[in-house]
Amino acid sequence: MAGLSQNGNRAPDEALAGLGDAQAAAKRGLPPVHLWNPPFCGDIDMRIAADGTWYYLGSPIGRAPLVKLFSSILRKDPDRYVLVTPVERVGIKVDDAPFLAVEMRREADRIGFRTQVDDFVWVDAEHPLRFETGAAEGVKPYVRVRDDLWALVKRALFYDLVEIGLVELREGEDWFGVRSSGLFFPMRRASEIEGL
Repeated sequence: MAGLSQNGNRAPDEALAGLGDAQAAAKRGLPPVHLWNPPFCGDIDMRIAADGTWYYLGSPIGRAPLVKLFSSILRKDPDRYVLVTPVERVGIKVDDAPFLAVEMRREADRIGFRTQVDDFVWVDAEHPLRFETGAAEGVKPYVRVRDDLWALVKRALFYDLVEIGLVELREGEDWFGVRSSGLFFPMRRASEIEGL
């Protein structure tokens, strides 16, 4: 991420020059970004839109391998999202969640999701589902991909979740939710599900 363009902004292709160890680690699996604590070098003009598209200087990054590489060095620090290598850390903007769940799979008693960058997780204790209320969208489901990085579940898949939902008694109240890996993930109180 050391390269700068003429106007002082870093170009995605030039940023690869500073990845070195991160690229090699990505080939073996995800790099250990949680272990790296390099200096913060400021924010760059990179943004992940709510639909999962990555932008640099206002233009979409069209090269999927480059987006996957950047996503492998993404981390959520307490105050911001960062791209981190062993030698530097830069802030980026995330509109909603850094990932978008674009495909759902059901197998036996579990539900799995694939993201737009081809990460795949089974919903379980380590990769829970959470449901929030959006300003205009109603209920918005998210699945944890890794650490504190979540994927917004695409709206069409949310309707698939509703279709397999069931009601269970939790702490004296009926809740509507879904089951995966032996766990119940409550969506809403059963009395509130009319509009879903």
